[in-house]
Amino acid sequence: MPYAESGLVTLIGATTENPSFEVNSALLSRAQVYVLQSLNEDELKQLVAKARETVLAHLVIDEAAIDTLVGYADGDARRLLNLLEQASTAANAAHTNAITAEFIQNALTLNARRFDKGGDNFYDQISALHKSVRGSNPDAALYWFCRMIDGGADPKYLSRRIVRMAWEDIGLADPRAIQLANDAAETFERLGSPEGELALGQAVIYLAVAAKSNAGYNAFNQAMAFVKKDKSREVPVHLRNAPTKLMKELGYGHEYRYAHDEPHAYAAGETYFPDDMREPGWYRPVPRGLESKIADKLAFLRKLDEDAGK
Repeated sequence: MPYAESGLVTLIGATTENPSFEVNSALLSRAQVYVLQSLNEDELKQLVAKARETVLAHLVIDEAAIDTLVGYADGDARRLLNLLEQASTAANAAHTNAITAEFIQNALTLNARRFDKGGDNFYDQISALHKSVRGSNPDAALYWFCRMIDGGADPKYLSRRIVRMAWEDIGLADPRAIQLANDAAETFERLGSPEGELALGQAVIYLAVAAKSNAGYNAFNQAMAFVKKDKSREVPVHLRNAPTKLMKELGYGHEYRYAHDEPHAYAAGETYFPDDMREPGWYRPVPRGLESKIADKLAFLRKLDEDAGK
């Protein structure tokens, strides 16, 4: 590090990984980072044209073949040059100088499109899928799902992520989404690829069009954060378990009100929190889907509490 700071060493590097994760943060803070973006179709075709003028001048490559090569290159100049080299080798082996789209399809080993299963493209695409579902756009969600499947993503990982989406972004607004996500994951386990991917795709569509709520997700996170920083509070005596005579004599469970014996199956005014803890109001159902009915019920129960003097 001192040599880099003093200018004695000039570091020039290139990486296909995200330097934010792979390069020492102290070194990264002293470096100028340049991001190389994917090439567009016109730029890739310029590379093909240069190759045809020089090392591939002996080949006749039609426009459909060029479009095919550019499509499979997926914005990566290195991949395009590798594909051109493969095409030239295959043409020589076949004793032909004509390269068509059909020849490309039959002769080349075409790798998956730009997609690294553990790198930026992976997490960018899974992020796009999740946000498309959250944004209620079924076509966009399906597009990103199919992009990942086509790129070689593990469908089992996607099935787990789909279940997570159902719990995080839909929750109790539409519990059917959770069940459908689980069913789709189980269907994939039974059928495998490619048939099982249809179930996952339809689950993605349903999640995208379902009513959205993160109320349960937020409530859980708030409760966990509170518990982690809070002191250990005693369970109120009336809520304690009393399986033995001694515990009953100590008052465990005394004056507990059995909700099923109360009007509306609700013990109005009853307290379920520790004695020195206020109602936090973590769960706030949204006015959508089933949660709108949950909100109405909670409002009704709170009114019963007020009438009972709570």
